Amino acid sequence: MSDAELSMRQLGKSNIEISRIGLGCWQLGGDFGAISEEAAHNILMRAVDEGIRFFDTADVYGAGQSERFLGQYISQRSDVVIATKYGRGEGTYPDNYSFNNMRDAVMRSQDRLQRDTIDLLQLHCVPFSVLKARHIFDWLEELKVENQISAYGASVETVEEAQFCLDHSEVTSLQIIFNMLRQDAVSKLFDQALESNTGIIARLPLASGLLSGKLSASSSFEADDHRNFNKDGDAFNVGETFNGLTLEKGVELVDSLEAQFKPSNITMAQFALRWCLDHKAVTSVIAGASKPEQVTQNVQAEHTEALSEQLHKELAEFYKTQVRSHIRGDI
Repeated sequence: MSDAELSMRQLGKSNIEISRIGLGCWQLGGDFGAISEEAAHNILMRAVDEGIRFFDTADVYGAGQSERFLGQYISQRSDVVIATKYGRGEGTYPDNYSFNNMRDAVMRSQDRLQRDTIDLLQLHCVPFSVLKARHIFDWLEELKVENQISAYGASVETVEEAQFCLDHSEVTSLQIIFNMLRQDAVSKLFDQALESNTGIIARLPLASGLLSGKLSASSSFEADDHRNFNKDGDAFNVGETFNGLTLEKGVELVDSLEAQFKPSNITMAQFALRWCLDHKAVTSVIAGASKPEQVTQNVQAEHTEALSEQLHKELAEFYKTQVRSHIRGDI
């Protein structure tokens, strides 16, 4: 298999170009169940072969394991952009943020990623009170001046937090939960992001696997899979797991989407990813994969036909009337 072509987009106000389909690397840390070094290698190699040039990780995914896999297998490629995150580590979250703490965390990430400069450092769902204090944005600017990072952004839980970052910082990008089961950003964020030239990175586009169409109400998960231990928000924000829906309700809604709206010539996962890609404000969609075949299937979403305006309207109405009221936690 040789390197394939995916279209590239400039990320917000930066000089960084990233592929429209990226690889979310949370699963490489083992938080979707244990993963072997061989499996991680095969997933990353397939992603590169399929044309993916944007990889998203965090220092806390597997206590640095995800970053180490990226550093070991793809970091030496000059055409690959790797984004990581700061803010959820032990000794930092929820109330020990400082410039020195951030710089030390970045240096550890640099070591694991085997890069002198982090391409994109994103705040990792830090408390809203920390964002509001605004010191953390000054520290990011300082790291940029020091050439520790090339650009910075924020990964947030809610649209309100994303709006605050747009209004009170110079973030290059915002990483938000965005999928057919979480659509509020379309009306509440995207116009402002386009106006301010802020990139949007759509995370959880498959809603923890719900929108793959492969789960059932009786699906079970390993003890160390967040879809087991965080299904009710016991470990972190409930919206990070199944989009804040219960598994049973999520499966019911996806069954309805598949039966009523999905074009017959694409998979449910490709339908979900294509929906995200159709939004002009979205720079890249980062889908995870637990096996190389899923990477290949996800990449095909960019090569499918855009969904019709009428279908988008019908899906927006479905979200408004059938989905939104069932999401637990803040949106």
